[in-house]
Amino acid sequence: MGGIDILLLIILAAVTWSVASEGVWGAALTSLIVIFSGLLAMNFFEPVAAGLEGMGGLWWRSHCDIFALIGLFGLLVFGFRAATDHISPRFIMTNRLVYELGRWSAGLLAGYVTMAFLLTAMHTGPFPRSFWGFAPERSNLLNIVAPDRQWLGFTQWTSERTLKWGGYGKVFDGPRSQRPMGTPPNQIWPSFVIRYASRRQALASGAVPGGSASTSDVKTDQGSGEGPQF
Repeated sequence: MGGIDILLLIILAAVTWSVASEGVWGAALTSLIVIFSGLLAMNFFEPVAAGLEGMGGLWWRSHCDIFALIGLFGLLVFGFRAATDHISPRFIMTNRLVYELGRWSAGLLAGYVTMAFLLTAMHTGPFPRSFWGFAPERSNLLNIVAPDRQWLGFTQWTSERTLKWGGYGKVFDGPRSQRPMGTPPNQIWPSFVIRYASRRQALASGAVPGGSASTSDVKTDQGSGEGPQF
């Protein structure tokens, strides 16, 4: 078990416990907020990171992606949670069994999504290609599952189907779709993991002078730096 496995288990346990302590209604709302905030952060972080590059030097440019991704996620979770606290009840009466199952299930969902999102964010940081037992090719949770790739797949799926507006649109981490809605899916070649692994390796070797992967030379043309993708 590597350091990344221990860190992920701590995040999973801490978030699950914290969210479950809010009761079944609060836990359900929080789990939905975490999912929706994560999707929005994934959608907008690369354009935001590209816009932040001019605000600092080399160190700042190499951190823009991870700052933008985690910063957007944190702000969205805080904002949505503050809004729901004002427009929804904090507690609802329910059967004891439903209460316990509901709050722990919702807490576990929020914990897993948060863990998967933060693991995905690690791809965008100015770290070595592999660190703390983390590797882009590895199933980074106990060598059993890959929450980061699961989250990336879910993000791509929602952008291609549920959250696509109109007959055409931009698919997250994939080529621009040229097909009408309702026709069989086109072939998607995701590049997120490879693109950011190449960026981390290039940064570690000094081959590129920092900058976000959405604007650096190590990116591909698929799914980055082109504005809103849903």
